Amino acid sequence: MPRPDGAVASTAVRPGLLVLALGVGVTTLSLLQSLVVPVLGSIEDQLGVSPGAAGWVLTANLLAAAVLTPVLGRLGDLRGERPVMLGILGAVAVGTLLAIATSSLPLLLLGRILQGASYGLFPLSISVLRRELPEARLGVAMSVVSSTLAVGGVAGLVATGLLAGEGADYRRPFWIGLGVTLLALVLTAWVLPHRAASGSGRVDWWGALVLGAGLVLLLLPVSQGHAWGWGSPAVVGCLAGSALVLAAWVLLQRRTAHPLVRPAMLADRRTVVPNIAGLMTGVALFASFLAVLQYVQAPPQVTGYGFGASLLVASVVYLLPGGIAGIVVAPFAGRVVTRLGGLPTLLAGAAFGVGGFLLLAFLRQEPWLVVVAGLLTQLSVTVAYAALPALVVQAVREDETGVANAVNSIARSVGQALGSTVAVTLIAAGFDPATGFPRESAFTQVALIGAIATLAVMVVAVAGLIADRRGGRGRRPDPLTEVEEATARAGEWSPVSGLR
Repeated sequence: MPRPDGAVASTAVRPGLLVLALGVGVTTLSLLQSLVVPVLGSIEDQLGVSPGAAGWVLTANLLAAAVLTPVLGRLGDLRGERPVMLGILGAVAVGTLLAIATSSLPLLLLGRILQGASYGLFPLSISVLRRELPEARLGVAMSVVSSTLAVGGVAGLVATGLLAGEGADYRRPFWIGLGVTLLALVLTAWVLPHRAASGSGRVDWWGALVLGAGLVLLLLPVSQGHAWGWGSPAVVGCLAGSALVLAAWVLLQRRTAHPLVRPAMLADRRTVVPNIAGLMTGVALFASFLAVLQYVQAPPQVTGYGFGASLLVASVVYLLPGGIAGIVVAPFAGRVVTRLGGLPTLLAGAAFGVGGFLLLAFLRQEPWLVVVAGLLTQLSVTVAYAALPALVVQAVREDETGVANAVNSIARSVGQALGSTVAVTLIAAGFDPATGFPRESAFTQVALIGAIATLAVMVVAVAGLIADRRGGRGRRPDPLTEVEEATARAGEWSPVSGLR
């Protein structure tokens, strides 16, 4: 996989330790994201709040991530990744301690907001890898670090099953999150080298504020639509407001000398493809998690389906195999990305996902079939996460690596919110008053939504491959990059070369 700037990577760090440190950091993000999902009912009971209020434990984290991620990605480009990542991990540790110590919902939400900064760790990790590693190691390293996004999610569910089953204190799983966060903080401080920033300019704070407002207006109805009512004035008003604010943000970026995100980068087909694929992969990830978890826990003597599994058994038996397989497959996926490219890898991974969701939709009568379905869908996500950062890196200049991957992270987060919302809505709509559980057809519908989402990933990957053939397989030059390279050859400073 060619590095578009042609820069020579530093060899001052040990690649294995670097990947370990960054992987643990990214695990913090996905672990803290997933471990609260199974304990929302416990939070509701133990804090004495309504289901809608408990749902804000997820929503607050997601909104904070949407607002903070692009800013943190840009700060990493401008100030250097090391200080920004250390600051993020410090804030996440404080937020996790607050979540452990408090018995107040507002303070728990504050802790979850601080934990939302962890979403900035992934784009910054990709920036570090791009700068520090040679081309031959970059694809595998990005794949391994990316795989921890899916693996950490499974680990969070397993940790919750171990520590918070049978009505135990919902705070217990946060201790695991705190331990991983502190480990990531120590490793980051030890391993990450001090480097000059790759970008120049300043942070577009106005652009960040407007983008954050637009994303909040988008994600609020996505995450709360089931509670508010999809046709309610609040949902319709938020979605309309989001469209207006995001359109205004694009106009603002076009008029800003140092925009937070170049509009041309957002419109570039090379970034549009991974962003759409990231959105759909996020939908598939949470559709798979929620469908499998709720289906296997249903008591068959009451519902006529399911296996009566506990949360711990559901996580360990039905989800953990996919997480373990993801760790094993990630380096191989990285080598495939390096040899064949990101789009063929993305296409192959999505094919696994379509097969897994169709299996979950129509052949789920035996436990081993559900295990295989979960394995295939999680492998699909792992392979997609291996391909997406490679596609983004190929499409942008080095000084935009952080913010470009931040945009892709937001796309994945929006997809995860959509996936969980659609799954919850379909399962709730299928509620059977006679049994007190959803009808089995609801799980078929959720699985088909996952199949459609992964099929959409296949479509955009094929479209990208066709466009590459028509336009030539080489990277289309960026006009701004050509100017910078010409400046560099003249011996002047440029963000790409770093020469003077």
